Order: sequence, then C-alpha cells, then structure tokens
Amino acid sequence: MTVKLAGKVVFITGAAQGQGRSHAVRLAAEGADIIALDICEQLDCVAYEMGDEAGLEETVRQVEAQGRRIHAAKADVRDRQAVEAVIAEGVRKFGRLDVVAANASICTVQPHEEVTGEVWQTTLDVNLTGVWHTCAAAVPHLVAAGGGSIVITGSTGSVVGLPFYLPYVATKHALIGVCRSLALELADRNIRVNVVLPTGVDTAQGHSKVLPELLAGRPDLGPVFMNSLPVTRIEPVDVSNVLAFLASDEARYITGIAMPVDAGSTIR
Repeated sequence: MTVKLAGKVVFITGAAQGQGRSHAVRLAAEGADIIALDICEQLDCVAYEMGDEAGLEETVRQVEAQGRRIHAAKADVRDRQAVEAVIAEGVRKFGRLDVVAANASICTVQPHEEVTGEVWQTTLDVNLTGVWHTCAAAVPHLVAAGGGSIVITGSTGSVVGLPFYLPYVATKHALIGVCRSLALELADRNIRVNVVLPTGVDTAQGHSKVLPELLAGRPDLGPVFMNSLPVTRIEPVDVSNVLAFLASDEARYITGIAMPVDAGSTIR
C-alpha cells in the first residue's frame, strides 16, 4: 500500500482527544511522524471535558501503534514561545517539518446577551490567536524543508451564522481570512494553506448540553443545524481523511480553499 505522507513530519495542536487525536493517528497511518501538543487543562469557561495529560498519552500510544514516532508536549497555543519550543524540539528529533494541522479550539454555547468578556476573549485567544501562533511558529521550519502544507480547522460556522455560537463563529469566520492571506504570501515558498469546514463532529466539543434547551425556545432556528445527508454528526476520521488529502502531494496545486466536510449542511 502506498502511504501519502511517508517521510513527512506533521505538527498537530489540540491532540489529546477528538479531532486532534484522530488526525495524529490517521496521518501516522499514512507514514508521518507526529509533533503534538495540547493544553491538557480545563478552561473555566468551557462546559465540556477538555483533553488532559492522560488523553495526550493515549494519543502517543495510538500513534506508536501505527509504527511511527511522536513527540508530544503540554503547551498552550495562546503562548507563542511555548508553541515554538514544542516545534523546535520535534524538529530536532525528527529533522524537519512538512505539515501543520492548526486544530486546537474551544467552543461555548449561550445566547448573545450571556457572552461574558472572559468567554469572548478566551475564545478569540485560543481559536484565532492560537492558530496564528501555530502558523507563525511553523512557517520558518516549512520554508527550511522546501515547502509544505498548513491545514486549519474551521467549521461550517466559518461560512454561515450559527445562533448561540457567536464568539466561536466570529473566530471561525476570521480563519478564512487567515487562510487566504497566508496562502497568497507563502505561495512563492511552496507552502499551501487551506481550511477544512466540518459540520458537527462526534467529539466532546460537538455535543452541547445547552443547545437543545435553547432551540426548544427557538424552534425556528433548529433547521440551521441540520445536515442534508441523513446523519446528525460526522466522525473525526471523516475530517482526518480530508486533512490527509490536503496534506499530501495529491493536493499539490490546492491552496487558499475552504473545503466543506459538512454532510451538505451549508447547501441548505
């Protein structure tokens, strides 16, 4: 079997669970060695259970079970120096960096009048500034490798409004601009930048206990969250499969796009 990423090194943020772990395992199966980080802490404004150190260790175990190497570390994407240090150590171990999966994010669900300053700022700091830190820290290593691929995790909320997800949607919309601008600037260095736009994913972040209650009071908004295909949520590996393609040479002339993985939710 031909593997898409043989000899490549991939950096993934938010790797202790959910999509991040799925990406690490799926890309390892394609022959990549992995550099991974996660904050491994519970943020006060986040209602669902975030990844922890045990979760990151499980990601390590699953990557190694694929026969690949992994350097994993606890770090916060809001801290650019910490991100730079994790990448530098991974590159020291594995010799290069070829692919970046800027995946770490948080999500809160509430009516707009309940968005606190903490919720707003923390969401921007993780979902937008954290992605910028990830890209900025990684680009010099991609340049040194002669090029590469950056894939940012967006959302259907990158292109449509989602009621009760205001801070999250604001950040995910902004990532489209980050992608397009970086894709233009980095094209002459053979670095491609793309965004994937998943619908609801079967992860801790993808299951809100609050949303059903809010929609019960606003049933007119329920259809906004419906997919066209007969599935409520997709699996993390469905996103990982698209990431593996965009990271590979099969997508060598694809840059600056926002690719839906959304079961047809945004065409409704």
